[in-house]
Amino acid sequence: MDRHRCRFCARELDETFVDLGLSPLANSFVPPERAEATEPTYPLHARVCPACGLAQLPQFEPAANIFEQYLYYSSYSESWLRHAESYAAEMVVRAKLGAASEVIEIASNDGYLLQYFLRAGIRALGIEPASGPAAAAIAKGIPTRICYFGRDVATALRAEGHRPELIVANNVLPHVPDINDFVAGLRILLPETGRATLELPHLLHLIEGIQFDTIYHEHLSYFSLATLERVFRAHALRVFDVDELPTHGGSLRLHVCAEAAPQSPSPTLESLRRRETLAGLDQPASYRDFQAKVAAKRETIRDFLVAARRAGKSVLAYGAPAKGNTLLNYCDVTRELIPFTVDRNPHKQGLLLPGSHLPIRDPAALIAARPDYVFILPWNLKDEIIAQLAEVRAWGGRFVVPAPDLTIIS
Repeated sequence: MDRHRCRFCARELDETFVDLGLSPLANSFVPPERAEATEPTYPLHARVCPACGLAQLPQFEPAANIFEQYLYYSSYSESWLRHAESYAAEMVVRAKLGAASEVIEIASNDGYLLQYFLRAGIRALGIEPASGPAAAAIAKGIPTRICYFGRDVATALRAEGHRPELIVANNVLPHVPDINDFVAGLRILLPETGRATLELPHLLHLIEGIQFDTIYHEHLSYFSLATLERVFRAHALRVFDVDELPTHGGSLRLHVCAEAAPQSPSPTLESLRRRETLAGLDQPASYRDFQAKVAAKRETIRDFLVAARRAGKSVLAYGAPAKGNTLLNYCDVTRELIPFTVDRNPHKQGLLLPGSHLPIRDPAALIAARPDYVFILPWNLKDEIIAQLAEVRAWGGRFVVPAPDLTIIS
């Protein structure tokens, strides 16, 4: 077995969480002219650190190779925009933000969130390493630095006089190769009276919902609250409150302050600590039956698709998310079972999904094809997608949602 060490505490990793075999990078979309070329694949083998409890994948590709042609644009999800707008309004009140305040978002993508702070008259700055989404944000008038965040960037921003009352980092920490550099940067940039909020999927929901498709190479780390608190304590930061969110199949929003700040731990935080302990997230044995559950879910998905094909029913997919590529490749879904998928993001249309090579088309192609089933790959957005595709029900089509259990919705 290859020897890997924990990216937080450097302990050797010898405890398997789940092994999903070999897979290409989930966001390495393929141009049609390269359909016959050999794609690089890497082990999708997640392990759990016995010392700090961090579930993680080894890093195979430098971050620059992943984000140079990054095609995820947050603003194409209407529900995510509503989530961002609601958060901004809430934080203006909770953090007492006003015209003299500053908000800095790390991994600000296409400005999906900061636009709402700017509309409220609050200064905002985005930090975004992917040039495409960053350019989209700048075009909207949102100040954005194109760089990776860490100690050096935080030190430079502080030297420029930035003292953000609020630092936001949504769904970025799981993608960070050097956790310690990133969190140390938060501590450098965060004023003694400021707060940072971080949103990220919760390991507890991943396990309980058998959300194996949320595991992919670009998503390097999978966090419990207990592990997150260890990480922040190591850098003189402290979690003082937590919100549980429905996003991404079950996420946490951590409210973080300087270690010496006066905020007391909230009752919600204390309650979640107890729930994780009861769930056994601090015990290696709790992870050892996950592989069998994942294998059983794979068979359920394949059985449905094979049975539909034998019955002469057509199945098309909706979406081209990273999680969908893990599901399709691990379940060995071919174009015989699902001929193509569709996505609203024009940057993905015309490309092929990595591994499975399903073509990505405009949603109009799905309406024209009138499939019997629409297999929703971004299942966390199922309500939004079903509402957008109301026409499917008009011809008797049904929706298939693979998580938490495979469900058919008429």
